[in-house]
Amino acid sequence: MKAKPFLLGLTTGIIGGTIAVLFSTPQSGQQLRASVKQNVDQTKGMLLDVKQQVGTVKQSVNTLTNEVKNNIPQIINDLKQTITTFTEEIEPTKNNLQQELDALQNSISEIEKNIAQITENKKKPQEKVSD
Repeated sequence: MKAKPFLLGLTTGIIGGTIAVLFSTPQSGQQLRASVKQNVDQTKGMLLDVKQQVGTVKQSVNTLTNEVKNNIPQIINDLKQTITTFTEEIEPTKNNLQQELDALQNSISEIEKNIAQITENKKKPQEKVSD
């Protein structure tokens, strides 16, 4: 939210409210002047408070922006380093698992060949008997 439109709206609302109260309240001239002076002083005080709060918010946003600019690259570098380290650490395990998978596939292939040979050997004696 932009500060200028907010302050302009706030000021317009305060002035409009003050004018509405002044014209709707029946008072003598001296009471009216005292009331207007009091309202003006209160309005000035409120505007100063708003101005200080806006300044504080701006300063907080600037501080946060600077911290983000300084910390985000460091966090990204740390994350990249962690990922690289993790990848390097799991590489030997990955290679071992791949070798074990290859060995299991070879074993399965041998078992399939043996089963195929056993099946053929069982069929051959039956074929000789039927000749």
